[in-house]
This record gives sequence, structure tokens and C-alpha cells, in this order.
Amino acid sequence: MNSSLNAARRSRELAEVRDLVVDVLVVGLGATGAGAALDAASRGLSVAAIDAHDLAFGTSRWSSKMIHGGLRYLAKGQIGVAHESAVERGILLSHTAPHLVRAAPYLLPLTPEVSRAQAATVMTGYRLGDGLRMAAGTPRRVLPGPSRISARRALGLAAPLSRDGLRGALLSWDGQLVDDARLVVALARTAASHGARILTRCRALELTGDGAQVRDELGGDTFTIRARAVINAAGVWAAQLDPAISLRPSRGTHLVLRPETLPGLRAGLHVPIPGESNRFVLVLPQADGRIYVGLTDEPVEGPVPDVPQAPEEDVTFLLGVLNSVLDVTVRREEVAGTYAGLRPLLGGEGRTADLSRKHALLASPDKVVTIVGGKLTTYRRMAQDAVDLAVRLRGLDAGGSRTARLPLVGFTRGNAEAPGRLVRRYGSEAPAVRALTAEDPSLAEPLPTGVTGAELVWAVRHEGALDVGDLLDRRTRIGLVPEDRAAALTMARTALTC
Repeated sequence: MNSSLNAARRSRELAEVRDLVVDVLVVGLGATGAGAALDAASRGLSVAAIDAHDLAFGTSRWSSKMIHGGLRYLAKGQIGVAHESAVERGILLSHTAPHLVRAAPYLLPLTPEVSRAQAATVMTGYRLGDGLRMAAGTPRRVLPGPSRISARRALGLAAPLSRDGLRGALLSWDGQLVDDARLVVALARTAASHGARILTRCRALELTGDGAQVRDELGGDTFTIRARAVINAAGVWAAQLDPAISLRPSRGTHLVLRPETLPGLRAGLHVPIPGESNRFVLVLPQADGRIYVGLTDEPVEGPVPDVPQAPEEDVTFLLGVLNSVLDVTVRREEVAGTYAGLRPLLGGEGRTADLSRKHALLASPDKVVTIVGGKLTTYRRMAQDAVDLAVRLRGLDAGGSRTARLPLVGFTRGNAEAPGRLVRRYGSEAPAVRALTAEDPSLAEPLPTGVTGAELVWAVRHEGALDVGDLLDRRTRIGLVPEDRAAALTMARTALTC
């Protein structure tokens, strides 16, 4: 079946789903929900997957874009969580999405504030993490091992580092996504290619074990989707659909810096947070040239907002830690944008930073399955576990999960005949994206971050983008910088009519 998502397909499938009883209804189209839709559909089950907003509208677009091997969890003694992370990282790097996930280098600068004992402890952790890589079956050619490097080499990879007292750096490698929202789009489209009905702008008002009351947020009417099994993958909003669930949302804030802010930064940085034994601020160069700096871990009380905001105290904190290792000072006015996401952590005592990232499956009395906790790296395993439980509870006829070896839309190992930037974002579909410029040469004109009009048209025709927000804030990340968003508005509006 065709993987393309667009307004016409949404209208057709929205009409169809009112008259069906699907095997599985998934609520929420972040990474876990889209992953659950793919897992169920690839087992041959009929699937409807809905979201009140858009693909990757919530937490899944606000991550650090890292696919990590769980080193932090290993340090906390959470060996099972760490191993699961390493396994899932290897699956993405080697089998399902090598066009979207690649190995990236990270430096921990050995400044005077990092003692030799602390450096030795961290390197031991890196080596244990490399052992996890080996145990997960990820080849070293895909993910190199750690090493200690000289100050000269460290400055070659990260020129903005302060030279004062720098005695080298610890070099490690981990997975990095070109864009977390693009991973969700790929999951949703792959699910659609297996027959799943992917319905954005459909808000679940009430869940039962037999389906949901749903409101079409575009048309305004309310209807019922009937299902044999229901999976609540609404993330930080899951408790709104099942008040028995207790969540402790945690805010993770990032800064967005323009490319010229830290010239010569060719590797990411792990900057130790003063007073913390195993927490770091991450400095993350992106493929579009921007640099993300994050992240915080602060509890959030009260109602859950649709789009969290980054408070000024988070910005001040992140700048303070960042500037502690730089040769220059990044000032507040040089922060081009910010973003914040909320982690759907299961309730517990103590700091949210110390709560387990292990995912949890909960079943209501009428057998609605809710999946919470976890992290972006392990979305696939979370989705598999949720579908396994739903199949078991509702007695559905389905085989085991196939997603550990199921390539996502665009799968390629980099041999598509198109510019490298397009291949990194669209994989094997990059030539088709570029071909749109033959229809209209003006679509080749670059917008902020290098995105072209052709990419916006592709998003409307094939990736389910329905409005300007979908185009600028999720299919591309132009909207992370307000001035860039304003500059791209006219082209985005034009693309919606193509």
C-alpha cells in the first residue's frame, strides 16, 4: 500500500473508520504511538491511529535528537534499561533507519574542574558503555569506541573550548538523529504502507476497552471509533484519558544557537554540571548548522500545556554551564530560540532527574493498555510491549513483532543520487524530493536552514502536513527560530496550495 499521507487520504480514511471495527486503536502519534501503529499493522492487524494535533506534536519533537546507549542508566545501576537502550540504538543504526540515525562524536573536555579521578571514572563508564555496544551486537565500524585525546586534537574538533588548563578530552560516540520529528513521520508513513489509518486532528474524548469517542478537530463533529483493543500512547497527556494514572512530568529545556555562534564546533560536548556526579549539559551540533544546548530536568506542576515554554531560569542555567568550558562567552541575546519538552515519567518519590526511565505498561479494568515512561531511543520496544499486551488481553490473532528488522520509509545506506543534505533527511526518497523542482524551479530556492520549497511541497503531498505549523514546526525545524519562521511563512502558505 502507498505510504503517502495527505489531506485527501485523511478525509477518505476518516470516513472509512466510522463504519469499521478495527483490531487496534492507538491514541497518540508521537514516536511510541506511531511505533505501536506500525508494530500492530505489520503483524497484519487492522489499525487506526489518532492524534489531537499532528505527528510528533508533543514530547517526541522536543528531544536532544540523540539515540543513546544508556550510559547514564548504567551509572545508576539500571543495567536492564541501559542494555535495552543499546540494543534499540543498534537496531536504528544498522537495520531500520540508518538514513536518519548516525554515529556522532562527543567530547568531555578535561578542564581544571574535572579531576583526574573523575576523568578516570567517566572513562570507565565509557568503556562499560562500549561493552553494552558489543553485547547489543552493534559493530564498531558503525559505532566507534571511546578514547582519550590530546588537547590539540580536542581543539581541532571543538575550537571554541577554552585553552586554559585544558589537558585533553574524552572522546565517545553515540547515535544522533537528523531530526526526531522526521523519525515519527517515517514511522507513521511506514505504518500507513502496511494499511494503518493515520488520522491527525482527531481528539480522543473518552476511551473504553471497545474504542473511543473522537472529535474531528477540523470538521468539528464527534463520532465513535470501535476497536477490539485500545492503546493509550498519549505520553504526558495519558492521564487525561485515564485519571487512575499518576505521572510526574519533567521539563527538559534546550537552547538553539545559530551556526556562527560557536564556529569550529565539529563534535558534541558533554559538560559536567557542577555539584552533580553523573549529569551533563549537552552541546549538540546539528546537520543544519544550528547548535542545541540542553537539557534541564525540572518537575512541572499543574495542567499540562500543549506547547511547553522554556523559563528564563533554565536559559540562565544552561548558559552558565556552557560558558564554563568556552574561550568566549555566549550571551543571552545570542540565543536564537528555545524549546522545552515534558517527559511522561511515572510517579515516584525524589527528584524527577532520579526517576527511572524504564517504561511501564498499565491496563485499566476494561483492558485499555497505557504505555508511559521510557525515552525516544526505546520507542520501538515500548511499542512492541504495548501491542504484545493488547493482543494478549484481547485475544487477538497476531504473530510476534517484526519491527526490529523492518526498514522505515526512506531506508538507504547513503547511495541515493541526490544532494547529501536531502539524503540525510529523506533517504531513498531524496531524488523524488529534488525532482519536484522540475515542476517549478522556484522550489529549489533555499529557506532558512537550507530547506527548500520542494521539501515543503513534498510534506504536503506525502507526509501529512495540513497547515503552516506542520510544515515549519515539525516537518522542518525552521520554526525553532522565530525570525526564520517569519521568513519562511510565504513559501509555506504557497506549498499548501500546490
